[in-house]
Amino acid sequence: MRTIPFVRCFVFAVAVLMMLCMPASSAAQVSVGITVAFAPPDLPVYAQPVCPGEGYIWTPGYWAYDPDFGDYYWVPGTWVLAPQVGFLWTPAYWAWGGSGFVFYEGFWGPVVGFYGGVNYGYGYFGHGYEGGRWDGDRFFYNRSVNNVNVTVIHNVYNTRVNVRNETRVSYNGGNGGINERPRPEEERAAHERHLPPVPDQRQQVQAARSNQELRASVNRGKPPIAATPRPGAFNERGVVRAREGGAIHNAGRENMSRGNASRDNPGRESAGPENNSSRRAGPMHPNEIPRPERPTPPNTGNSKQDRKYQQQQEKLYTQQDRERQKLQQQQEKEHQQLARQHADDSRRQQVEQRHQQQTEQMVQRHSQQQQKLQQKQPAPRPAPPREKERH
Repeated sequence: MRTIPFVRCFVFAVAVLMMLCMPASSAAQVSVGITVAFAPPDLPVYAQPVCPGEGYIWTPGYWAYDPDFGDYYWVPGTWVLAPQVGFLWTPAYWAWGGSGFVFYEGFWGPVVGFYGGVNYGYGYFGHGYEGGRWDGDRFFYNRSVNNVNVTVIHNVYNTRVNVRNETRVSYNGGNGGINERPRPEEERAAHERHLPPVPDQRQQVQAARSNQELRASVNRGKPPIAATPRPGAFNERGVVRAREGGAIHNAGRENMSRGNASRDNPGRESAGPENNSSRRAGPMHPNEIPRPERPTPPNTGNSKQDRKYQQQQEKLYTQQDRERQKLQQQQEKEHQQLARQHADDSRRQQVEQRHQQQTEQMVQRHSQQQQKLQQKQPAPRPAPPREKERH
């Protein structure tokens, strides 16, 4: 499956405008223009490598998406030097956007922002960070959740953490997703001064993307390199394998297994980028897309505005559902024609590629429509001022 972008030119123009209007370190956490129609795999289970030295902060592993192969790939967790004293890491996360899963990039800042309620472990248990804290210009490590050698690092403490959210689901919202919303301090953190991933983290992502064994279709959710002691150290001592794999969700499983046919039967298909149509893992037909949740009625305190916005939500929901059914019926009709004509494999593949393109375009269009409607969502009515108490 290809990436389903939010109209790339528009996203780029918005990003440029934000950079011109804001300081480079103050932009809010936003999506990076990637939407995928099927959910990322669950998180694998792995051990944390020992901390290499003072000032390093743990950045957990996560599933990223490669549009060239239509496949998720694992970015191993690693220890990264904080770019600035007092800064903490807010992990990246995926969230259901109405017609697909949207990727939100992580960032550095003085306060940990929202990361979808995802339990990445090792201090990132859904909200905030409990793996350490800054005290002046030194970072102190919580040994109860971090692998720290106290003969090398002496600034440590022990605080036990009760973890309530023990799910390994890696995305927020949608069917089966984590039902968490940003807390007020997390929303503020996204708009306060912060920095994007540092070059070492970019290097970690690029190394992961170029490693075929880290693709979900190859490792089946159990990456052979789950974590590294330092960014880019994929072949050094201390690299950790996953102990348990994360489930790969059914929306992409069938097509990923088709992409794996080249490994099971090398004489049948080419596995290289030149034939990545056989490796795409996205849904080809509308009935393979998870149905969106029916919109929740707003409650801003203004009944007239709430009723109007709910009517708009229901209208869009009905319209998009009708379009999905229509496209599904059209594609099923073409399948029946192929069967009557006894079409060969080449012809069937061409039709399936066109069906996938149609489905992707529909998902993209629906996502843009829902985002446009969300921008019109009425703001909550401010509470009336309290009357002064009489004495």
